[in-house]
Amino acid sequence: MSEINFSGEHVAVTGAAGGIGRAFADMFLAEGAKVSISDLSAPECAGQDNLNGYSCDVSDEAQIIKFIDDAEDAFGPVDIFIANAGVGFGDGPGGNSAGGSNESWDKSWAINVMGSVYASRRLIPGWKKRGEGRFVIVSSAAGLLNQIGSASYSATKHAVLGYAEAMAIEHKADGISVHAVCPQYVRTNMTKGMSFAENNKDGLLEPSDVANALKASIEKNEFLVLSHPVVGDYFKAKAMDYDSYISGMARLRAKLSQADVKL
Repeated sequence: MSEINFSGEHVAVTGAAGGIGRAFADMFLAEGAKVSISDLSAPECAGQDNLNGYSCDVSDEAQIIKFIDDAEDAFGPVDIFIANAGVGFGDGPGGNSAGGSNESWDKSWAINVMGSVYASRRLIPGWKKRGEGRFVIVSSAAGLLNQIGSASYSATKHAVLGYAEAMAIEHKADGISVHAVCPQYVRTNMTKGMSFAENNKDGLLEPSDVANALKASIEKNEFLVLSHPVVGDYFKAKAMDYDSYISGMARLRAKLSQADVKL
């Protein structure tokens, strides 16, 4: 593992008003980076050097372009972009995997997938000219496994993980690095009040744990960022025996009430 110097780097993070996104920002600030953060409302940055906040709805390509343009006007070209903004919705009553509204499916796709597409569309041409750049996509353990009770979350997190793979393959020769962060349960607003998350056997991590896992994976040049290493074991077991995985998850589903696992 080689230590990378982030001092002076420009890092941009979406969905960074709190939680994992803000933890990423804090980690890179501590490493000496200049950090631009965004959320639906501009995050509070008063009194913090090398940190600027912007409003940005990542489902709107024009707003992502403006966020990056404004951030680059202030701090220069973006070196690392972290597509962290995401949403999750339950399947609705009755345990129907297609029970979520069309609006919730459309919003999940627009934010969880297209937000990364829009940002990379803006950044990749410049990175190709420079011969370097780093794009981080926050997928989820649900992108490798599944989130019981939210088919839209699982499907879109699988999709954005597939997009991260495509970007990594297509642009490796261009000097662009890609990382996919796939945490399991983390103490954020998304897991607040979710008893299964708070009591699961694999542990409820703090956002700073995920940020530190990303730093370690960048230093090791790893594509998958597994803040819960056990997720990698589950993923291997799933790939080796899909039928056993489905049966095991169905048994887990039977043990849980919809109220415990919905997002």
